[in-house]
Amino acid sequence: MPIRLENVGIAVRDIEAAIAFFTDLGLTVLGRDTVSGEWADTAVGLDGNHARIAMLQTPDGEGRLELFEYLHPDAIETEPTRPNEIGMHRVAFSVDDIDRALEIAAGHGCYPLRGVATYGDVYRLTYVRGPSGIIVMLAQELDKG
Repeated sequence: MPIRLENVGIAVRDIEAAIAFFTDLGLTVLGRDTVSGEWADTAVGLDGNHARIAMLQTPDGEGRLELFEYLHPDAIETEPTRPNEIGMHRVAFSVDDIDRALEIAAGHGCYPLRGVATYGDVYRLTYVRGPSGIIVMLAQELDKG
């Protein structure tokens, strides 16, 4: 059976702030909507589901994020995820210039958890605490030459 990743869904407290963060990093908004009704309740498994959603896509057209801002039931605030917690861990992006990506993230008040690391001679990478506490990995492939 063929399978492919459709998108990664992330619930956020402020969809406009999350859209601004990800579009500044280079993603584009494919569409926006407000969803509710029996079909949404059934699909999500949540009665009275009502949410603002936005679908974003990476420049290569291969990766998509679906952002949700719940209007009903109320969103549940939790402590930000830590890298070693079981469950949804992070979303990762390859970037051409990690320093520029970090400047963009900082413009949104989002900073690395610790710093920028170099993995062998392969990548410079970091985990950034993004909007709504999302962990976003940024990785820049190092030149092979």
